[in-house]
Amino acid sequence: MKIRAARVIVCCPARNFVTLKIETDEGLTGLGDATLNGRELAVASYLKDHVVPCLVGRDAHQIEDIWQYLYKGAYWRRGPVTMAAIGAVDTALWDLKAKSAGLPLYQLLGGKSRAACMVYGHAQGRDVEETCDAVSDHIEQGYRAIRAQSGIPGIEKAYGIAGAKFYEPAEKGLPGETVWSTERYLDFAPKLFERLRQKFGFEHHLLHDVHHRLTPIEAARLGKALEPCRLFWMEDPTPAENQDAFRLIRRHTVTPLAVGEVFNSIHDARDLIESQLIDYIRMSVTHAGGISHLRKVAALAELYQVRTGCHGATDLSPVCMGAALHFGISVSNFGIQEHMPHAPLTDEVFPHAYTFKRGFMHPGEAPGHGVEIDEELAAKYPYDPAYLPVARLEDGTLWSW
Repeated sequence: MKIRAARVIVCCPARNFVTLKIETDEGLTGLGDATLNGRELAVASYLKDHVVPCLVGRDAHQIEDIWQYLYKGAYWRRGPVTMAAIGAVDTALWDLKAKSAGLPLYQLLGGKSRAACMVYGHAQGRDVEETCDAVSDHIEQGYRAIRAQSGIPGIEKAYGIAGAKFYEPAEKGLPGETVWSTERYLDFAPKLFERLRQKFGFEHHLLHDVHHRLTPIEAARLGKALEPCRLFWMEDPTPAENQDAFRLIRRHTVTPLAVGEVFNSIHDARDLIESQLIDYIRMSVTHAGGISHLRKVAALAELYQVRTGCHGATDLSPVCMGAALHFGISVSNFGIQEHMPHAPLTDEVFPHAYTFKRGFMHPGEAPGHGVEIDEELAAKYPYDPAYLPVARLEDGTLWSW
């Protein structure tokens, strides 16, 4: 099965997505997601100008060889642009291989390790009681695990909070700026979860995203303060470039730690996993170089009882969600899958086989990863520049967003 052509499709049905479509001489097509929030055109160019010409004429079944060719052959390894591009190729090739076999992708990954994938939704509010209402709404929808974020007194725009029902951080136009106060946040966050546990008890899992905002000792303080609330995890408590920083956090708290949505290779997570400094690895199919590489990350994590918790926000397309669910239902050390429902228009452009029911998702039984693209509809929604905001401390210092 030879690759006859490959095209890059950039569209904006409610938000920007980059999709790679590979065509073969047997008439089959495969899709991969290459979306990199706020840097979409960089990946689109990398694919169109540098990767696609190298794919034409290759055997689409040789997934591992093509992965190594794109990774080692470029000399300049890793990085979000390169790995998102490789991830799109890899996902599209797995889609093709499964379609060629007439099987859902998970069957080629070893079959099911579970009946379905538990997912968590995003509950957010401008204050504690509004967040409580959002958590209640998610419980009514059937979610068993819920990420809770709340506005913080004295901070105009807190991370994870938006006026719309679903949080979408990318903003049209050039990057906006927000003001952050670690002191206000550290005083407030434990009160939020104390209230949530008081109102809802311990039947449902609660998660929280710190979004790289704290120093290691501040993260340790927060983790310790949250221990009575028994969080499912505390996500991205501090920037992870310095993997050793998590040793300090680990010494002071037993709150489970999750990290990795900005990682793009196994080397970003190796020390964290081997030293058992985290409990969940959050790399995504798209940004981790595809299913092939993410399986290697999961295999390493399994040795140390670290489970997966793949990033699955709406800054990734339904193509990534479909692939993530096939990965999740097959891998033995799956933990949980993030789930932010896409806008109705996005779902129209990307019809898919995956489904949500009572807090779980299933990838479906369609051959491949089960997600397609309506190119005619996608063409009606061209790229519309949007960027993530940046954060500054109250004194103007640029801070991690």
